[in-house]
Amino acid sequence: MPHSEVLAPTMQPESARARVLIVDDHALLRTGVANIINQEIDLEVVAQAANGLEGVEAFDRHRPDVVLLDLRMPVMEGVEAIRRIRELDAQAKVIILTTYDSDEDIARALTAGAKAYVLKDISADALIGCIHEVLGGRTYLAPAAAAKLAERVTRVQLTPRELATLRSMADGKSNKEIAAELGISERTVKAHLGHLFEKLGVTSRTEAVKVGTRRGLVRLD
Repeated sequence: MPHSEVLAPTMQPESARARVLIVDDHALLRTGVANIINQEIDLEVVAQAANGLEGVEAFDRHRPDVVLLDLRMPVMEGVEAIRRIRELDAQAKVIILTTYDSDEDIARALTAGAKAYVLKDISADALIGCIHEVLGGRTYLAPAAAAKLAERVTRVQLTPRELATLRSMADGKSNKEIAAELGISERTVKAHLGHLFEKLGVTSRTEAVKVGTRRGLVRLD
């Protein structure tokens, strides 16, 4: 009888697995997301980082195929981390995974070069689907993020000076203090406030700050 050769099972080569970097300041979330990703035969988490700066360093060291990145982190925030990562590799694929869904946050992240924007309430299957979409060269937006971005397009935007006035007002500064800070007259500050109220659809400073916070224009840290 001819000799029958027993072949070993074909193993998935390590190089065929897409390499993932997770950047988030919550260790428990990183662990949970890593467990989900590592269950996939074509994905593996090669590194984790606890803030934006560590994330940039980890990207430079490991050169992953895709990065999962939180938006608000200590040391360096997500948007700045995206910029730094894309300076290292203009083709870097970054997915924002966050709890923040204001149109300002979404727009800043996408402008910086993020390929996807999803919220942390996403299902495991949807997250894996998102990673595959981005690895395939496509963009991916959570439905809520897409809706807010569409709403932003139809909304009147604030000028840089109006935005600076809003943020100073959110810090509790008076018209006189805002004028001194921006190097303009109190009369000009009042004019900016009038335009702000009209564009935001409000009638008071308190309402302006509330709407500005909801839209991500102002952060009350």
